[in-house]
Amino acid sequence: MRLTSTRWGSGPTSALFLHGFTGSAHSFDHLEPLLGDLLSATCVELPGHGHTPAASWDETVDAIGELLPGRAVLIGYSQGARLALAVAAKFPGRVERLVLESCAAGFRRRHDRVLRRRSDEALAQTINAHGVEAFVSHWEQMPIFDGLRALPAVEQQALRARRASHSAQGLAGALRLLGQGAQPDLWPALQGLRVPTLLMTGTEDAKYTRLARQMAVDLPLAWRVSFSGVGHAPHLECPAAYAAELRSFLAPRWLAEPEGLAP
Repeated sequence: MRLTSTRWGSGPTSALFLHGFTGSAHSFDHLEPLLGDLLSATCVELPGHGHTPAASWDETVDAIGELLPGRAVLIGYSQGARLALAVAAKFPGRVERLVLESCAAGFRRRHDRVLRRRSDEALAQTINAHGVEAFVSHWEQMPIFDGLRALPAVEQQALRARRASHSAQGLAGALRLLGQGAQPDLWPALQGLRVPTLLMTGTEDAKYTRLARQMAVDLPLAWRVSFSGVGHAPHLECPAAYAAELRSFLAPRWLAEPEGLAP
């Protein structure tokens, strides 16, 4: 499976961006003025979005892994963050650093995963039955996205246009195959993931801030930041602060292995 992507930036650091559910390869374009001098960014269109057919969790993880240009910074938001974590766990040698925004490592109990799979299936059926426009109107009103409703009108319109550009069949497939009900339990992989990892959340998103705090305990090389007054999508709600934290995380060179040091 081949994933389509867009590119921006001319910086020295290669980075691969993975958007969230209902996002697109253009979800991070607004960061180019803030990060284009630092990053050479590839922004992936995930399966079930745009013109990319839905695909299974394992197929998607493998396809993302193939896109990584040697060792790169892997950056994901929400659904994209969950996939980024899975890619880093499977291909740690290809990930130089990992940035997870509003990430969940999966359900520890099979019972909870089954319940979420049923919930995702019900929502997928609703999307197919009522269409994308009706779904997007419902999706935008979820409490988790309160912070996005405070964005300027022009930014909200652009966000809605990206969300509404997908097909009902594609989004339903993305829920079924890449939703949290389809995601394996990645908690056991955290302790062995020796990749510098930045966990980013907003303080108004209590659930994902709590999850980030728990993940930081298990990850050997974890940094965590929670943006004050921000919800589920810091890269959209406070892009300047998001970019500043990303720059700070990517700047230190002391994390690199000294040359000539025996393994």
